[in-house]
Amino acid sequence: MTEAQTIRVQGRDLTVQDLQQIRDLIANNPTWSRRHLSIELCERWQWRADNGKIKDMSCRNMLLKLHRMQELVLPKPKRTPPHMQPRKTHVLTLDETPLELALAQLQPLKLVVVDSPARRQLMGQLLKQYHYLGHDMCVGENLGYIITANNDRPLGCMLFGAAAWKVQARDRYIGWTAKQRQESLQHVTGNTRFLLLPHVRVKCLASHVLGMTCRRLNADWRQKYGHDICLVETFVDRSRFRGTCYQAANWQCLGQTTGRTRQDRHHSMVVPRKDVYVYALDKRFRRRLCQ
Repeated sequence: MTEAQTIRVQGRDLTVQDLQQIRDLIANNPTWSRRHLSIELCERWQWRADNGKIKDMSCRNMLLKLHRMQELVLPKPKRTPPHMQPRKTHVLTLDETPLELALAQLQPLKLVVVDSPARRQLMGQLLKQYHYLGHDMCVGENLGYIITANNDRPLGCMLFGAAAWKVQARDRYIGWTAKQRQESLQHVTGNTRFLLLPHVRVKCLASHVLGMTCRRLNADWRQKYGHDICLVETFVDRSRFRGTCYQAANWQCLGQTTGRTRQDRHHSMVVPRKDVYVYALDKRFRRRLCQ
């Protein structure tokens, strides 16, 4: 790597000088933890989210990627990451009594933001037990909801997270350049999980929940992360689903993926093609995303 070259890691273009600054920080502070290093680096680089909070987790992910790329050597972890700790055996008991009612009989439905360890445990259990994709530890900006009936009985859950880096149909629909996509992708989120429990059979419930969620998603996202989102995307595996609930909730189908994973930037992974759906939270989304 010459002085004029840069490498892009975790959304940042790093120069030779940047890498040397990180190496010096590690060498001069051998007792610091990885967390301490990331916080200090965020402060020095003024790496902050729109709400003013330092982007500690993004910085830690960047450092770990550089470590794996052998660009630097991080100190050994001082504790075991949560996702590598032994799993707790406690399992929540769920009511699996078949629920076949009219939608009106469940009102008022609630969308409960997943903002506590207990709710995260419940959402994780629901997805691991009932969703065909399961659930891994959330990384980056994300927002989850537990869907409950009027008696607080869980009916399912939804999870929103990082948008795919590049989707031909979506990018053509938005009309942004590669540079605009890089700068504005944080204003797009992906509906990465949508689960209604298999014993819940209520006509029109799925599309109704989608409508409820889209009406409040931007406000909840702004409260958590300090910036707006104006477009939501999702990918429907047609070998399993028809996308009927998204169509009924006025999401727009833009076409199909090209058969790569949502974060595959190097065209190396082949997966089943999926239908691409989007929903605009702001009518001016093109102006917002292409500025």
